[in-house]
Amino acid sequence: MDVIFFILAMLIGGVAAWQGFSWYYLKKLKPPVQDVTTESHILLERIEKVFKVVVAEGYFTEIYDHNTKKDFLGIFKTNSKALVVAKAKVSVGFDFAKMHFHRDHHNRTLVVQQFAEAEILSIDTDYKFYDINQGLLNKFDNEDYTAILVEAKKLMQEKARESDLPKIAQQQIELMMQQLCASAGWQLEQERVLEPLKTVQGITEEPKH
Repeated sequence: MDVIFFILAMLIGGVAAWQGFSWYYLKKLKPPVQDVTTESHILLERIEKVFKVVVAEGYFTEIYDHNTKKDFLGIFKTNSKALVVAKAKVSVGFDFAKMHFHRDHHNRTLVVQQFAEAEILSIDTDYKFYDINQGLLNKFDNEDYTAILVEAKKLMQEKARESDLPKIAQQQIELMMQQLCASAGWQLEQERVLEPLKTVQGITEEPKH
């Protein structure tokens, strides 16, 4: 019996020693672990109070065929073509800071003297280039791609203006204002109709790639 316990003890000790040796050896072989620390500092430049309400959104897909031709000294011409499929989500709404009201307490009526114009508040775009065919001496560079994206975004804005988005936005803002007044026991009176849709200044300056 003592021999059996001795043999078991030797086996257990041998296994433990082997595992310890293996762990130490593998640790030596492993590359050192790098301690990487990344710091980020974000500075808030300014805060603006904005009261803009999105009341309608539209989704558009535009297939834009771009074609440029260059004449080299009248000797020969070369073409560069690209097919762009652009998709966009257009958000239309109103800036309440541009609205003018006055209250008729006697008749419990809120009179809208000047309604804000419907604005394209944002355009979220996604572009894919297909069938890029560049001439030998007329290849696309970064400026060309940027110009193509700007032009495609302008087409999206035109589509938004020509769509039912302005009409839907007008209906939505009128309904919302009427409901707000009704909830307070007031009526809404409008002296001036809504004006055509316009685009917020600056939207087209930096397209997404």
